Amino acid sequence: MNELHLKLQEADRVLTGFLRLPDKTFLLQFWMTVRPLVEVVRLGLVPYKEGLRLQQVYVNRHRSAPAHALLLCQHSPVYTTGIRHKPYPGPLLDQLRLLGADVHRTNRGGLITFHGPGQLVCYPVLNLGSFKKVRPEQTEISEVCGFGVKYVLFLQSVRWYVSQLEKTIITLCGRFGVEAASSPHTGVWVGDKKICAVGIHCGHYVTSHGLALNCNPDLSWFGHIVPCGIEGKGVTSLSRELQRDVSVQETIPHLLDAFREQFNCQLTEGETPEPEQNFGVSSA
Repeated sequence: MNELHLKLQEADRVLTGFLRLPDKTFLLQFWMTVRPLVEVVRLGLVPYKEGLRLQQVYVNRHRSAPAHALLLCQHSPVYTTGIRHKPYPGPLLDQLRLLGADVHRTNRGGLITFHGPGQLVCYPVLNLGSFKKVRPEQTEISEVCGFGVKYVLFLQSVRWYVSQLEKTIITLCGRFGVEAASSPHTGVWVGDKKICAVGIHCGHYVTSHGLALNCNPDLSWFGHIVPCGIEGKGVTSLSRELQRDVSVQETIPHLLDAFREQFNCQLTEGETPEPEQNFGVSSA
């Protein structure tokens, strides 16, 4: 039996074994229509360190079974650095601290950026293994799957995930009448100005970190850095583009609608976890 037959047998075994349903046709229909359930957790304004701690709490929940969550928050002023070959120079980070912001090194992708009040930060903690596509294709090797159709399971890739996050924000911006787009630089842009940063981490197919959408932040914080390490580009916000105040609270419902649409999932409200008593400081 060649490698293709073995792969098809494995796909068939997974499909047939899921929920131990004997009817493969019904099982396929079920598999293609079931939507992952994602818990929406509203954290409010939290220090960055607390946001990191809570992400890890929700990442750990995936150890036993998928437990998807969408953490929504704002942060106190903080500059965060992503993965790069060399640490940022100490004097640069010291200058940023003198501005009154905290500084954190993270394990997300991307370079340096700013988070602060007026910015909607969204941390999806998802097991991408739950976001599968099953594509039926006609085949002549009916003996493998039993009834003339082969089923190929596709686990969604990290590239797909980042693209869906960008499409979520593009859709959201469109609902406000703002024309936004993705670019090779990652993130979401209005012309040559970034309106939303995207930086993620994915370990064992479980995601953390996420996106930060500028609603009505003080954009002057970005003037002290080269956002995401991209020279010659600017930053903008929904408020600046629309010439009116657009709050995080006004934006959240549109984010949830767009996320539900792009990820083909169900959303349910979760309980806000108790904050840690002592946040402390953990700087880069």
